[in-house]
Formats: sequence, structure tokens, C-alpha cells
Amino acid sequence: MTRARDFFASTAGIVVVGLVLGGLAASLQKLGNPPNMGICVACFTRDIAGALGLHRAGAVQYLRPEIPAFCLGAFVAALIFGEFRPRTGSSPIVRFLLGMFAMIGALVFLGCPWRAMLRLAGGDWNAVLGIIGLVVGIGIGVAFLKKGFSLGRSYPTRTVAGLAMPFVMAALLALAVFYPRLGDNAALFLTSKPAPPAPAPPGAAHAPLLASILIGLVVGFLAQRTRFCTVGGIRDLILMRDAHLLSGVVAFAVAALAVNLALKQFHPGFTLGVNPEGKPIMQPAAHTVYWLNLAGMVLAGLSFTLAGGCPGRQVFLAGEGDGDAAIFVLGMLTGAAASHNFLMVGNGPFAPHIVVIGLVIVLLIGILGREKLGLSR
Repeated sequence: MTRARDFFASTAGIVVVGLVLGGLAASLQKLGNPPNMGICVACFTRDIAGALGLHRAGAVQYLRPEIPAFCLGAFVAALIFGEFRPRTGSSPIVRFLLGMFAMIGALVFLGCPWRAMLRLAGGDWNAVLGIIGLVVGIGIGVAFLKKGFSLGRSYPTRTVAGLAMPFVMAALLALAVFYPRLGDNAALFLTSKPAPPAPAPPGAAHAPLLASILIGLVVGFLAQRTRFCTVGGIRDLILMRDAHLLSGVVAFAVAALAVNLALKQFHPGFTLGVNPEGKPIMQPAAHTVYWLNLAGMVLAGLSFTLAGGCPGRQVFLAGEGDGDAAIFVLGMLTGAAASHNFLMVGNGPFAPHIVVIGLVIVLLIGILGREKLGLSR
């Protein structure tokens, strides 16, 4: 046990885990998940919101098993290594708002930080702007951290509170397995597959159930052990010049690129060409409104940094019994529903408005959350 603990804590350990996670993410695409979306915590949470009826965008309704499997894999790892520690109490409503705006920003870009790396590894050059925006957002967040921003400390709580989110995720996983259909206007909703040769919408593209669950459990277990976090890697490099976490992120992107090249899933360009009518063919689940790709991820990166980690990390922390991370995850679920219900996804009509509003609100959270102002507890 001690050897395993030491290995996962080492730079070699996180690099190996990054390689494994990147390879698994690209492989999930080959197994049936949407192109350039082998793993995307933002998009998958959006699909779950649709399956539960929280939004009615018919193209993205599927109760993806990977997200609950991530949480349960982390839960198992935390139990085995004695790191299941129920705690809560650190600015829950603020965390909920940060989760909402992090998700809204990510869905304007059309992807979480993990998917930004996967889009780049698949040849989608629009991801470069998203990654630049992510770094800018994290940089602004680090500036607030240096000025004393804090959401306050969390406190130990009862075991039942720490078990709440793993229990919810276990229930979601059971629903994903049995997928009860209660009627046309009742959950669970499921995106229908069109007749060939029409391409399947994202909600109708998914890997085999068992493969998704097993890979999700492995990802959750390994990520919990290594504290794998895209946002944390960039944050630590800016804040402390520490590249430990970032080395795992780089390994993730390299492995995804290698697998994509091997499986012929690499298609470089801002678009995939033009159709017979001369209109551009977009990269999978992407758009070319460059400033929105940038600004959406600035909003997401800032929100993730102030909350303490990327969306995957929040799911893994919830599996460890962290009630504050669980509140953030619920905020992401709500933000996903709001994004589709109010036409704020991608380059939708209200996407520019919500990005500006979100940036103002999250910047105010950063300003008012500085300890020297006496507003944090």
C-alpha cells in the first residue's frame, strides 16, 4: 500500500496516469463516444441533464455512465487508501454559482478542459483559442488567490453527508444501466439515432455500456490517487512554478494524440472542409466564433480556479466525501440545463450576453472574496 501511495504521488506516477487517461479517452471515441469527445465532463453532464429532463435539447439527452463511474471510482480509491473524509461548509452558495458559470462558459466553448485537450489532439485548431482562454482565466484566478481570495475552510461532518453524492451517483449509474422509459413526456429521455447515413447527434453516440462504466471507474480511481487536474496543473505552474500536475496533463494530451493518429482520428483544421454548397463543415461539436471560444474558457477557467479545480477534479473530490465539491457539481448540472434552455450554448444567440454577465459576476466574487476585505469565512 505504501509503495502504491508513493508511486501515485511521484511525477512518474502522474505521467503514467496521464498517459493512461489520455489513451482511454481517445479509445472511448473509437468505441462509440462522439468525435473529439471521448471524455468531456461538461458535455457529459449536459447530456445527463437532458436525460433527466432538465433541458429539452433532443440531440443531447443520454444518461452517460462515465460521470457517476468517475465519482464511484474515486470513492473506492478514497476508501482503500483511507482518504474518505466527509467535510463541508465552505461557501456552498458561492460554489454553486461558480459551478453554474464554469459550466456555462465551458458550453460556450463546447468542452471542459479535458475536452479542450482532446479537441486539440484530434486536430481541432479552435481548441487552441479555448486553451489560451483557459490559461488566461486561470491566471486571473491566481491573481485573486495571491490577493487573499478564499472561500473559507471546510469542516469535518457526519459520514452520511460524505456518502450523499456517491449514493446519488450510484443511483444515476443504476438508471444508466436499466434506463427506464416512463413515457414521451417523462424521464428518462434518450436521443434517438437517425437512419443511416445521417450522422448520429452527440446524445446518440456512445460507447458500449460496460466499457464506459469500467473505463469510468478506472479513470476515477487513478485520478483520485494522483490528484489529476488540468486547472490545478496550470494554476500550480503559474502560482508556484510547480510542474508536477501539469506533467500529467501534458502526458494526457500526448497519449490522446498518439492514439488518434493510430486510429486515424486526427483531422487537422479549424473546419473539415466545405460541403457541395460551399459552406464550411465544422469540426465535431465546435464553432468558429473565435472570440467566444476564447471568452467562454476565460469564464470557465476563472470559475474553476476560484472553486479549486477542474470539473473532473470536483467529481473526484465529491467521491472523497467533499460536500463543497458536490455542491459545485450540482451547480454544473444546473448551468448545463440553463445553457440549453436559454440558448447560450456554443455560438447561440445569447452566448455573448451570458459570457459578459458571467465574467462580471465571477470577477465580483473574486474581488469580494478577498480575506482582507473581511467577507470570507
